[in-house]
This record gives sequence, structure tokens and C-alpha cells, in this order.
Amino acid sequence: MLSFLLSIAALFAGYFIYGRITEKLFGIDPGRPTPAITMNDGVDYVPMGWGKIFLIQFLNIAGLGPIFGAVAGAMWGPVAFIWIVFGCIFAGAVHDFFSGMLSVRHQGKSIPEIVGMYLGNGFRQFMRIFTVLLMVLVGAVFVVGPAGILNGLASFGLPVWSGIIFVYYILATLLPVDKIIGRIYPVFGISMLFMAAGILGGLLLGDFTVPEVFPYGFTNMHNNAGKFPVFPMLFVTIACGAISGFHSTQSPLMARCITNERMGRRVFYGAMIAEGVVALIWAAAGMAFFGGVGELNEVMAAHKGNAAWVVNEISKSLLGKVGGILALLGVVAAPVTSGDTAFRSARLIVADFLNFRQGNVKNRLLLTLPLFAAGYAITRIDFAIIWRYMAWSNQTLATIVLWAVTVYLVKDHKPFWITLVPTVFMTSVITTYILAAPEGFQLSAGISYWTGCVVTLLISGWFFTYARMARHIAPGAIQDRIYS
Repeated sequence: MLSFLLSIAALFAGYFIYGRITEKLFGIDPGRPTPAITMNDGVDYVPMGWGKIFLIQFLNIAGLGPIFGAVAGAMWGPVAFIWIVFGCIFAGAVHDFFSGMLSVRHQGKSIPEIVGMYLGNGFRQFMRIFTVLLMVLVGAVFVVGPAGILNGLASFGLPVWSGIIFVYYILATLLPVDKIIGRIYPVFGISMLFMAAGILGGLLLGDFTVPEVFPYGFTNMHNNAGKFPVFPMLFVTIACGAISGFHSTQSPLMARCITNERMGRRVFYGAMIAEGVVALIWAAAGMAFFGGVGELNEVMAAHKGNAAWVVNEISKSLLGKVGGILALLGVVAAPVTSGDTAFRSARLIVADFLNFRQGNVKNRLLLTLPLFAAGYAITRIDFAIIWRYMAWSNQTLATIVLWAVTVYLVKDHKPFWITLVPTVFMTSVITTYILAAPEGFQLSAGISYWTGCVVTLLISGWFFTYARMARHIAPGAIQDRIYS
């Protein structure tokens, strides 16, 4: 239990210490007008208070990630605590802060446009396609999952429930951000935090033993350790709560609403820290509730990796009837609220690409309807195999964004170590993972590790060549030379 409590304390300390370091390196300007003020259109650019924005950002980036991902990650044992703490403070929160604040500095632009500014037009075009596809797929998946659960409660048929969810998605995507998202999301955000606090109380007051980081340390306690080594599998399984590329697609939504750059650390860095705390609580609950990590592995194997069943059992046991309601909220409302913002992000990304103003509802419809048509088509396909690549795609997106931020720091002649270290690490993770994973190339561990190392060194070598050029050549000339 001590390791778990110290991990929570470390996250709070990280916010106050490393968060301030991150903020100082970026160089916020409280007197600089934000896009919410200079570009207020009453639809996407809408000034809101920081408390409301924090809760919306928290729910946008959280969804089911810090719950289901943390429970699945707990199968590796207390090493999950180490990854959540270090990943959240030094990678995830830094990633979210810079992606959000760079959007603030660049008129609330979506993440593909920001990546293109620093990694070149080729990456811009790739990110536009990659991110829109990712958002539509996430939105479609978060129709089918909740629809199935609701149909189990009231059997009206999957098409009916899917249709209801799609209608909500269309409204949430089209209407001004303060009409549905601004009013409902803070309530759901508070509910998710309350749920996590209740689980924490149950762990502290109940007769539970949470495994300690020491003496276990980096020991792999997974029931199939040979097939699922800690590196790189754990670092992809626990994404939300440590680092997630999906967050960078959501941060621009709130970058268009904050009224002062001073809010950046509270909203972007702070929401990630809050998500890390939620992930720690659920990882600890997973390890302790059934009697240990081994028992959790047995339960997950018996239920074919269904983390939703585990979450439901823990919630009902520790929180009673209220827990049942909150569990339903978690497995239905959380993915729905992630799904609608995924479609909204897709609309804004396409609008940025086409330079298509969104103040007119007709313009919003012209972009929204094709996106939902594509999402509906995906729901008619058995995409179980495709979904297995989602975790890797998510971390790949995070890695690309981190490289873009690192190049930004070089161009702006700022210390770039703050993002370079997690960027290099994540590059090795995603490369090794796709080579070794069951859904990847399924190469041997030795080949995967060595190849991942070589690829990471080559990309790092390219970066240091770029960084040396930056010392002597004007930033604009560097980009022209490298990306021409």
C-alpha cells in the first residue's frame, strides 16, 4: 500500500514541481490574448472558466482509458505504478501541455497543422489523414460498445441504440461547444473523479493488500510473461494515465476556450495528472481486489480480458448500489463522451485543412455528415482485428507529436531535453512493439529489440543533425533546407 500512496503523492508533486518547469520552459505570456478572445465565433472559440475547461479536458482525454487500461496493465504487477508515475509526469503531461499551448499560440489549430509547422508538409499531410481516420474509428467504436451494453439493459436492438447515440453525436458535434459539452461534461467529469475517490476509500478502509513496488520492482507478473514482456507491451497497454496521442487531438478543443495562458498548466498538465491518479487507483484496485496480481490474471483470463467485468465487480462491491450506477456511467457515458469529441475533432481537423469557417451551421453540416456516414459504415464491419492496432496507433501519434514539440523547442532556441528523453523512449517502444506484438510482425524478442534500437538511433541521429544546424542557421532556413 505504501508504494501506491507514494505514487499518488509523486503525481501531485510532479504537477507543482515539474509542471512549473514545463511552464517556464514554454514561456507563458499572461498578457497575450488567446484565440478564445481574438477569434470568438460562438461555436468552437468560446471563452469559458478554467474549472469548467479542466473538467471537460479531463473527461475528453480520459474516457475509459485510465480505468480499463490500468486494470489490464495491473496484470504486469506493481511495475505499472512506475510507468504511470514516470510516464504521466515526464511524458504524458508534458505532451498534453505543449500540444495544448502550441494550439493556443497558433490560433487554436488542430494537431496535424501544428505537426506540419515543425516537421514539414509531408508530415502534415500524413497526420491529416491518419488523425481523421483515427478519430472516425474511435467515434465508431464508441457507438458499438455502449450500444451493446444499453441493449443488454433494454433490448430495443443494436440499430436503435446505435441510432440514438449517433443522433447525440451529431448534436454534440454541430452545436456550440458550450451548449452540450460545456454543460454536461463537467458533471460527468465530477462523477468520474467521485467514482475514483470512492474506490480509493474502499481500498484504504477495506481489508486489501496492494503489492509493493519493492521487492517486486520491474518483475513481470503477467500470466503469459514470455508473450507479454514488460517492454514494450506494458507501455502500450497503459496509454491513458501515462501518455496518449489521443490527448493531442482533444487539447485544441479547449485551446480555443481558455482565456489566459496562465490556465495552461492547470488545464493541460493538470488534467493529465488527474488522469494519472485515476489510473493509479484502478491499477491498485485490480491488483488488490481479487487477492493479488496472480488472481487478477486468472480472472482476466477467465473473462477473456474483459476489463469491463472487473470494473463492474469492483464498483458494486466497494460502492454498493451507487457503484453500480457509477459503473454504468463509466462503461456507457465515458466512451460516448469520448466518441462525440472524436467526431468534433475530426470536423475541426478537416475544417483547418480546407480553411473552411465553421460559424455557419450549413458549413458544419457539410463536413459533419460525410464523417458520420464513414463512421456508420465502420459500425457495420467486424473491425475487431483493426481495433487491435489502435493502441499502437495511439502511441505512434503521441511519439510524432513529441518529435514535433522537440523540433519546436530547437527552433525557438529553448532547452529541448524536456521532450527529447520521452520522445526517444517512445520511439523505441512503438518500433519494438509493432515488430514483436502478436498483431504485428511477430518477430523474435532479440530481433525486435535490436531493430527497435537501430531505428531509434537513426531517427535520433537525424534529430541531432538538425539540432546542430539550428545553432548556426535561421530557423526558417533550416526548415526550407530539410523539407524542400
